[in-house]
Amino acid sequence: MAAPARAGTSDARPGAAALPGTTARPAAPTDDDGAWTFEGPAHAAARPTPPALRPGPLVVAVALGTMVSVGLGVYGRVHEPALVAINVAGFSSGTAAKSWLGTAAFALALVQLGSARRMHRGGGRVAAGLHRWSGRAAVLLTVPVAVHCLYALGYQDTTVRVLVHSLAGCAVYGAFVAKMLVLGRPGGPRWAVPVLGALLFVVLTALWLTSSLWFFTTSGPTL
Repeated sequence: MAAPARAGTSDARPGAAALPGTTARPAAPTDDDGAWTFEGPAHAAARPTPPALRPGPLVVAVALGTMVSVGLGVYGRVHEPALVAINVAGFSSGTAAKSWLGTAAFALALVQLGSARRMHRGGGRVAAGLHRWSGRAAVLLTVPVAVHCLYALGYQDTTVRVLVHSLAGCAVYGAFVAKMLVLGRPGGPRWAVPVLGALLFVVLTALWLTSSLWFFTTSGPTL
């Protein structure tokens, strides 16, 4: 015959009903595997604290990008348009070269958009490498275009199309500088790089619509 349990003690497992004349020990919290501990779930014992947000680098990057855009606009405004620029080999005119190079840059911007979407879904190293190199190539293709616009034409506002093109041309390099300065900076808002990347894509699209597409619709796809 089993000995009666002593008062104030219990042989019951936590959460089980107490026997007459005994005191049940309170149930302890359990983790996902059912193992209990009075210190709480084992998987919640130590979690890394997320880094504190630091808006300073983002503010500085946006300020520097704005200065770049304004500086390009001021130069284009005060500079006397030369009306001629160095032609790229293989093209009949500087305008044709600018239109085709701008189209190639816009195509690479579409690659940027697709690779960024793939990276957001866990695309891995291939998508990341494609995103980086397509962006670098797109920026390099815009350099002759910017030189032609600033040196040969300058900042103009004769029509709505020309005004939008001038504003977008100045903004594209400001957005690029701001994005590059924010990229890889720890502690910044997670939305900063996607927003600046979207802004860069929007202004580059505006450039293509007001320049390359306009040229192709008025003069045809000529070299």
